Amino acid sequence: MVVRLRLRVERGEVVKEVLALVNSGYEADTPQLLIPTGLARELSLWPPPPDALETVFNTAGGPLKVWVVRRAARVMVAAEDVRSRKVEADIVISHLADEPLISDKLTGALEVALEDVAEGLWRFRWEPKEKARKTV
Repeated sequence: MVVRLRLRVERGEVVKEVLALVNSGYEADTPQLLIPTGLARELSLWPPPPDALETVFNTAGGPLKVWVVRRAARVMVAAEDVRSRKVEADIVISHLADEPLISDKLTGALEVALEDVAEGLWRFRWEPKEKARKTV
């Protein structure tokens, strides 16, 4: 099992709700949301804007060419009964991604605590431990 969260991604007037995989192995220096090119197109980020930084990420599957757009969106978790605070995040665009991935720094900034990844359980850090939520 994995933990997927419903995110609300805001870029200017465009708002998208997406399911995103929490990836604790996606280490970043800043809060980052890695997205496929289709979602990037919907957010007016594809083709990459002139300020996008083309770089290569080293992944378990090998090198991955990506485009990083700094502070490109505001992201929040949209749980059934509550929302997290909004976090300004870098958007990382990958032509190979098939779903959005939440970096370790974005997970922390959204105050998400993984309780039992094998069971797909998580909670907000400010919630009691008994308030385990199920993956979406």
